[in-house]
Amino acid sequence: MSRPTRPRTAAERKQRVESILKALDKRYPKAVCALHHKDAWQLLVATILSAQCTDERVNKVTPALFAKYPEIADFAAVSQEELARDIHSTGFFNNKAKSIIGAAKKILGEFRGEIPRAIESLLTVPGVARKTANVVLGSSFGIASGVVVDTHVARISGRLDMTRETDAVKIERDLMSAVPQSHWIQFSHQVIYFGREICEARKPKCGICPVADLCYSKDRTA
Repeated sequence: MSRPTRPRTAAERKQRVESILKALDKRYPKAVCALHHKDAWQLLVATILSAQCTDERVNKVTPALFAKYPEIADFAAVSQEELARDIHSTGFFNNKAKSIIGAAKKILGEFRGEIPRAIESLLTVPGVARKTANVVLGSSFGIASGVVVDTHVARISGRLDMTRETDAVKIERDLMSAVPQSHWIQFSHQVIYFGREICEARKPKCGICPVADLCYSKDRTA
C-alpha cells in the first residue's frame, strides 16, 4: 500500500478532511455515545466517572448507582464518603464523588434542577470541563457546542494530521476549525469507535482502515 503525501494547499487539506468524514460516515453511520444513560443528568455523572476510566467499567457501575440515587437531590444529599465507596472501581473516587455532589447541589440551587443548555453556564458546574460539557450538550440536546476530545480523539486526530497540538483545548480548537459544525457531535463518536476497532494505539489495523489512502502517519503498519 503506497503512502499518500501531506496536502500542500488549504483546498487540498479541506478536501482531505471531507474525505475522512465521508469514510467515517460510511463506516459508523449510527455511532452514538458509549456511556449508558437515560437523561442529561445521568450522562453528566457518567462522563465525570469516565475520567481515567473505561466506558465499559462506568457502564457496569452506573446501573446500581442510579438505582440507589434516582434523583439529582439524592446525589446532593449523600455524603462524599458513601458516594466514593459506590464509585470506587472507577478510580479517583474521592475527587469524582466531590464533583458529582457539587454538581448536584449547583444544578439544584442555581438551575432549578435542570441541566443548563448554554456551555458557559454548564462550565460553572463542579466537575464539568469542556469535554463533559460537549458530551452532555451534544448527546442529550443535540447542541454542537464543540468537539469532544478524549484520548482516542486526541490520538487519532494527531495521527491523521488534523492537529499537531497535544493540549486538549488546543486540539479541540483545531478540530472545530477543520471539521464543519454539522459534524462536531458525530465526529467524536465515530472517531472513538474507529479508535477501538481499527486505529489502535500500539498496532493500528491499517490493512482494513477506511481512511488508509488518506493517512501518511509514520506509525502506519501497512
